[in-house]
Amino acid sequence: MNLPVYIETPARLHLGFLDLEGGLGRHFGSIGLTLGGIATRILVRRADSIKVIGKAPERARAYAEKFVARKGLTGGCEIEIIEQISEHSGLGSGTQLALATGTALTQLYGLQCDSSAIATLLNRGVRSGIGVGAFQQGGFLVDAGRTTRSSIPPVVSRLCFPSDWRILLVFDRSHQGVHGADENASFSTLPFFSAHTAAYLCRLVVMRILPAISEADIDAFSQGIYELQKYLGEYFTSTQGGRYTSAAVSEVMAHLEALHIRGVGQSSWGPTGFAFINSETQAHALLRELRAKFSDNRNLRFRVVTGRNTGAVIERQNAVSLAQASGY
Repeated sequence: MNLPVYIETPARLHLGFLDLEGGLGRHFGSIGLTLGGIATRILVRRADSIKVIGKAPERARAYAEKFVARKGLTGGCEIEIIEQISEHSGLGSGTQLALATGTALTQLYGLQCDSSAIATLLNRGVRSGIGVGAFQQGGFLVDAGRTTRSSIPPVVSRLCFPSDWRILLVFDRSHQGVHGADENASFSTLPFFSAHTAAYLCRLVVMRILPAISEADIDAFSQGIYELQKYLGEYFTSTQGGRYTSAAVSEVMAHLEALHIRGVGQSSWGPTGFAFINSETQAHALLRELRAKFSDNRNLRFRVVTGRNTGAVIERQNAVSLAQASGY
């Protein structure tokens, strides 16, 4: 019996690159966190051709067509998009949809193709391995960048994120982060990145951020994230118009800093901003305050989420139980 494939794959924060100088032979390197509560969920059935049902189907269709062509498959699939991470928001929507689509086709056609190979085939994970790591295992991740021989930057550290910490997310629905050809062009015009800065950022990760997660020390963790984001925000100012892509998100971040909340920043190219909070109680109190203070801006949205210490959910079930399990 050819059962459909259900996949739920999580969003992630990309918290910054570590070495844009590359003098030691590895370029980029990055850290990130897998998020709970925000995910792409798809239901995929085998079919004679490729069909996509749901919101914004073009991307999923393009990934499916490319995978089918590269693998020489004679059939197709029907992809039902149940839920999708917002596109170009800095939460890794493209990589997660690509991995979910490729994984579903791998399952349906009995192929031997892991998530790293799928990412390479669909041209994802070119600069960062955080999205692939989030799909594979979740948690707080560090990748070691890529060499001229690398396909996907390898994840070299993975820690469980403290379950009682929360992440306050700030969305601006009127903006999208830099992506596609514009992203490639932006990287080609970035200013000089010194080896001294790369060394300092790597030291922040190894000697402050990772130990703080291991010891559940949110003050040290937040200070480390703040310093890393400050360096990178200033470095990318020339391509995104400031430390933050969105002026509205920037205003919220400035307010949070005035409240002495240190672990703030922007995920990837934004516009999504974040703040790390010590507890659910504190996070929701802050959520209420921000909603009241910024109520005049209808494009701003706020949400409290957890870290996620597991990767994608991949299931083969009958269609009835699958629909019930996914809430569809």
